[in-house]
Amino acid sequence: MKYNLPDFKNCKILIIGLGYVGLPLALEFAKTKICKKTGIKLGREVTGYDINQNRINDLKKGIDLTNELNEDELTELGLIKFTDNFDEIKNIDVFIITVPTPISTLKLPNLNPLVQASITVGKLIKKQSKAITARENRVTPIVIFESTVYPGATEEVCVPKIEEYSNMKFNKDFFCGYSPERINPGDREHRLSSIKKITSGSSEESSIWINNLYRSIIEAGTFLTTSIKVAEAAKVIENTQRDLNIALINELTMIFKKIGVDTLNVLEAAGTKWNFLPFKPGLVGGHCIGVDPYYLTYKAKEVGCNPELVSAGRKINDEMGGWIAKEIIKEMAINKMIIGGAKILILGITFKENCPDIRNTKIVELKKDLDEFSLESTIYDPWANEKEVLNLYDLRLEKDFNRLKNFSVVISAVSHREFINFSIDDWKGLGNQETIFFDFKGIMPQEIKPIRI
Repeated sequence: MKYNLPDFKNCKILIIGLGYVGLPLALEFAKTKICKKTGIKLGREVTGYDINQNRINDLKKGIDLTNELNEDELTELGLIKFTDNFDEIKNIDVFIITVPTPISTLKLPNLNPLVQASITVGKLIKKQSKAITARENRVTPIVIFESTVYPGATEEVCVPKIEEYSNMKFNKDFFCGYSPERINPGDREHRLSSIKKITSGSSEESSIWINNLYRSIIEAGTFLTTSIKVAEAAKVIENTQRDLNIALINELTMIFKKIGVDTLNVLEAAGTKWNFLPFKPGLVGGHCIGVDPYYLTYKAKEVGCNPELVSAGRKINDEMGGWIAKEIIKEMAINKMIIGGAKILILGITFKENCPDIRNTKIVELKKDLDEFSLESTIYDPWANEKEVLNLYDLRLEKDFNRLKNFSVVISAVSHREFINFSIDDWKGLGNQETIFFDFKGIMPQEIKPIRI
């Protein structure tokens, strides 16, 4: 049976979810007028949909709080139609879902945002079909998922919801695909177009179509996999591999601390070998590395496997904040400092450097661990948004650097460029002669004699 797939050159695209992934993707589809693979002229219409009305209002004004777009790209946002109104969405050929896939408090996959997005797509497809009188001329819609999931989630969880709410059959009335996001928030070098894109589809015909769609905007090219499950698995192990490598370094850090060896010095020495992997110790948070392994372990247990190594790595990384807090308290005790009521400064709250992203940041857990010892902790971060931190974590940031004085302990938690560029006087001005400088990012100058993990 031959299907009437969308016009490759002039299809109408809907991006559902306009965060760190969805917005750059929407803009790339909207601004690309010449196919980067074939040179064919493109005339696509792009609509960006998000349930967050404030986000939509900001984008309509050319404001992007994620800081993923540069100044030139911000001026191009007018190429996209932004909306939070379901009724404004009409005649869509391609639905691309880029909503978050977090974990619950029990460290289990939370697929609710993905399920709700799938329901939305089902309703839209149903609405569109009713408006078409000549069914033989109907374009068969394609639904592409980019959100990180466990292998099988697209076809086992999402597709049934689309079928239920559209009253249409999978691989007959609509096709699906999976193309995992690989965006690295805050990274100005590795951006959407410069990262090779994995693609997949639910049929041979749709696979080729989806691969060509992404090839038209991705300069680095694409990699067409054999199935949706393969693409899902590839994504989830990318971050699981990084998580395990960091867990190894974190465990080595605990060992070296007992031995009395500086971990960063050890890594510097070992790094002189050509094939030594350059991982460093630290808190593993964020929307991917600290989350994706739980999706894999969930599915593994569901099919009767016990993922011992992956689970052990996650346990080490989850407990790193508590270990750091105890090391800080231990150093304070060694220096005979009064612990209760002591002022502590934490530099950074985002999950990574030079990025405003605070999703699943482990700095919050570090603060809670320190608070258990009745310490008065202050967090300073020039990148994080005050309102977002308050709304998400009920924490207040200090945004005035000039107010940061006379702390008993100063902790480098995130290696923002602003902290790296601190002068000696800047560092010394944060404390006094008795201050302990605790450096687990390796950014403090040796002149202030920091304690490193």
